[in-house]
Amino acid sequence: MELKIEYVPIDSITPYAGNAKLHPQEQIDQIKRSIELLGFDDPIAVWQNNEIIEGHGRLLAAQQLGMTEVPIIRLDDLTDEQRRAYALIHNKLTMNSGFDMDILEVELAHIGEIDMGSFDFEVEPLDFGEDTAKKPNTGEQGSLARDFLIPPFSIFDTRGGTWLERKRQWREIIKDDATTRGTAQLMAGNIESYEGQGGMAPNSLLDPVLAEIIVSWFMPQNGLNVFDTFAGDTVFGFVAGYKGKRFTGIELREEQAKFNSESVQEYGLDAQYICDDGRNVCKHIAAESQDLFFSCPPYYDLEVYSDLPNDASNQETYEEFYQILDKAFREACKCLKNNRFAVVVASDVRGKDGGYYDFISDIKHTFMSCGLKLYNEIILVNSVGSGAFRARNIMRNRKVVRLHQEVLVFYKGEQSAISKEFGDVEVADLESEDE
Repeated sequence: MELKIEYVPIDSITPYAGNAKLHPQEQIDQIKRSIELLGFDDPIAVWQNNEIIEGHGRLLAAQQLGMTEVPIIRLDDLTDEQRRAYALIHNKLTMNSGFDMDILEVELAHIGEIDMGSFDFEVEPLDFGEDTAKKPNTGEQGSLARDFLIPPFSIFDTRGGTWLERKRQWREIIKDDATTRGTAQLMAGNIESYEGQGGMAPNSLLDPVLAEIIVSWFMPQNGLNVFDTFAGDTVFGFVAGYKGKRFTGIELREEQAKFNSESVQEYGLDAQYICDDGRNVCKHIAAESQDLFFSCPPYYDLEVYSDLPNDASNQETYEEFYQILDKAFREACKCLKNNRFAVVVASDVRGKDGGYYDFISDIKHTFMSCGLKLYNEIILVNSVGSGAFRARNIMRNRKVVRLHQEVLVFYKGEQSAISKEFGDVEVADLESEDE
């Protein structure tokens, strides 16, 4: 069928009485804004007698804008059954995919004048402004972002242009993403259940900018050894190794540990991945030998990584899941030197009854019962992404879309030793880092 765009009087088009797609005024307003900004370049598909097959929302928007004619394409050759199927399939297929969050964030960062928030894509990042205080060591005027990579506030906003550009640079260096690496994919494919709980769409790769901040801020100036009992992907080990640290990761999945080892070896980084249960960390790392502990553990069953019986994400109950984390974290505390930090990134998760398990409180209790202090609580704000599309559905159960994670920073030792052991934070351009 050869398709040709025609412009016809708007009054000559007839809506289909059997249209099953809902068009709330909020959506019509968004279509109107799109037409005003970018033009009407998506023709309405019509059948015999100019009856709409798909494009009812565009027709309503055009009518409210006072347009007198609209573009159409004719699909007169369809049978009645095909016409009905086309309308349903077309609308359903637009709902059956999400976004590559890394690419989406970069694209949104390059759009400045068009208000993408009005299309449920993004909101303006928090504006922390410029710091006018003098740097204590040089007397220079400068911004907090320049001195510390991002302002050292209790909110990390991953949506800002500086963060996104740094993230893009890291991705180019690491050359590792969720679409090509395979083993980081969700094995159980349970993203839908996660979104249905009102959770944040999982990102199977750690944010490299977050990894860089943790290594830069919470590693002592003469510190070398970093470790993780739930290593997961390559990102933290790569960033730590790239910045001249020695990383040891315990990873349960053999194929993941092998992939990670090959990736860091390719770059000659001082990082190793040991295939074992995180609870066995003391078999591989000496007591009080490490300068920083970092972990972004499984969030119960929101991402199921394997079918291994000792995989924390594969446990039947939350209690069984957390027993594994509790043991691994307690063993990790033994490996950490005195006057050192432990950092855990986590997000609360919902149970089948809709209530939160209070995962964050459990983590705090574990580390504090091992003698560590809860030193910083940081909110990691994530992109809205597909959250806007999920919000209307989950709000039926009065759940809100979770758009943040928490960065819990614990300290083992005496606060008085920090300024001496850690010194000033140093942040270098990625191009000048030694590989």
